[in-house]
Amino acid sequence: MKSSETVDRQGVTLDEVFAPRGIAVVGASTLKIGFAELVIHSLKEAEFPAIYPVNPKYKQVLDLACYPSLLDIPGPVDHVVVNIPAAAVLSLLDECRQKGVKSVHFFTAGFSESGDAERAQLEKEMLNRARAGNFRIIGPNCVGLFVPKTRVVNHFNVPMDPGPVAFISQSGGHAQNLPSFSKSRGVRFSKVVSYGNALDIDENELLEYFAHDPETGIIAAYIEGVKDGAHFKAALKQAASRKPVVIYKGGRTDAGRRAAFGHTASMTSSVAIFDALCRQLRVIQVHNIEEMIDVLVALQFVNPLPGRNRVALVGAGGGPSVLAGDEMEKEGLVLPEFSPGLQEALKHRLPVDGSIFTNPLDTPNLATPDAVNIAMDILGNDPGTDMMVYHLGFHPIGCWGLGRIGEAFLKPVLESMTQAVQTYQKPILPALRPPQDLAGMEEFLFAQNAFVEAGFPVFYSLGSLARALTRIIDSKNPQDIL
Repeated sequence: MKSSETVDRQGVTLDEVFAPRGIAVVGASTLKIGFAELVIHSLKEAEFPAIYPVNPKYKQVLDLACYPSLLDIPGPVDHVVVNIPAAAVLSLLDECRQKGVKSVHFFTAGFSESGDAERAQLEKEMLNRARAGNFRIIGPNCVGLFVPKTRVVNHFNVPMDPGPVAFISQSGGHAQNLPSFSKSRGVRFSKVVSYGNALDIDENELLEYFAHDPETGIIAAYIEGVKDGAHFKAALKQAASRKPVVIYKGGRTDAGRRAAFGHTASMTSSVAIFDALCRQLRVIQVHNIEEMIDVLVALQFVNPLPGRNRVALVGAGGGPSVLAGDEMEKEGLVLPEFSPGLQEALKHRLPVDGSIFTNPLDTPNLATPDAVNIAMDILGNDPGTDMMVYHLGFHPIGCWGLGRIGEAFLKPVLESMTQAVQTYQKPILPALRPPQDLAGMEEFLFAQNAFVEAGFPVFYSLGSLARALTRIIDSKNPQDIL
């Protein structure tokens, strides 16, 4: 079933929700810089074609004509962003029905998450108005949509070239931060949906949609709690059977559960049950946004994904080699000792003095393209190696800021790595330890960009690399499916 055939309860497809012709931003002001103004600014930067600020107090907002109401807007309005007090929303929803709006996103908070019975009842009446008006509600209490293909944005400094990752999030902050934080590492998104209190569109509908969305190859989710456990189980099973699913479950502690209810009115489920469900469905679990980025980097760029966990580590230095072995094996990867024949082959072509040939591999000239080429060629041919890790910034001869890691170094190194991956069908994973000073940062960023543009995954530590790969490999192991 294709996404275009997935019709929601109201008859408006989510494809239509994700591709509006015109967007109205209600509550925009010239006197402050808040969410409404951020959305208008971001839509302008993204060159969305039809942006309509709405506020009866102003004639212009951010150099755009501002309208007294939705009904005064001359063009079609498919999507409405709401940033007005909760008490005023019902009359606005009546205007949405008259205007023929398809979706309404409520940034406005102060509903069921407040714990107030009257505010919870107001939410129910909002849903009734949406049903009667044949439009959808996103939220309330969320930041809404980011769809690069259709130039729908809710934040600036986000990557506007579409990619394979869909992200659904009960948190607005995570929905805005994930695209921004992962941008420099090459992660790109098909659609991002922050859905807040999930009054109408919820995680179940979104999981079902993205399971069939041809523009999505990887599904990521931040979930605090679910209201319909049976439906969630079925939706998650459907999604995970078709595509990799990565979940960050919020509210795992007493303090986290209290915060989750105050945040989105979510009653968090048993952590043990949630974890068991993810294991059985081969869902990849992470415990913070940084871990999610590492896993998404691996899923998007590690090609081919290894089925086993044996790694050859190249370029650490003496003390860092010991630390590297400990860090990576602690997280679940294995650094098997190189066979005597493999060690002899390495010694035959690399300097012996001051070198380690047992795994990790470290020689004084591994900060040169020729040595990297030799190492990748020999190790790629080793049947006991499932993947290779090459890291920079861990040793004085290869640290940032010395001017060594420029184009003259990176071009031949990337050519060697690309050739090795194609020849041996084993992934090569660069670990680039970020510098601790400004002097090395420019060189580091240049190197990171070069690796990403060449299609390689970049990780910032050996521990985070090992953790991400271990979770992906473990998710491939057969489990009892519910």
